[in-house]
Amino acid sequence: QVQLVESGGGLVQAGGSLRLSCVGSGRTSGEAAMGWFRQAAGKDREFVAGISRSSELYYADSVKGRFTISRDNAKKMVSLQMNSLKPDDTAVYYCAQTPRVAFFATREYMASQKSYVSWGQGTQVTVSS
Repeated sequence: QVQLVESGGGLVQAGGSLRLSCVGSGRTSGEAAMGWFRQAAGKDREFVAGISRSSELYYADSVKGRFTISRDNAKKMVSLQMNSLKPDDTAVYYCAQTPRVAFFATREYMASQKSYVSWGQGTQVTVSS
């Protein structure tokens, strides 16, 4: 059983920064890929960023150049540094973990919600204009 807990959300003005963290407990594994997704009010959940076992990084076009995903397997933690935030970034942010996977992953795999089997409860990020 894997438990993921996000933290670091909050209210920030446009142009500001936030750092989200996700800590795992239970059977979390450095042999899994990790991802961040978000869901704005009235919209579907969407892929934000992902990091494979080999630490390849994947980003949605909307956040590329502004967000950075990283992982610390020893701490069972994945982080999302968010800079130059925009009101459109307002959403609940979720971290997620895949099952044990191959060392390399495709972008299609990393960006698909169906690839992930464990999800956190989410943390709210609100960006004011």
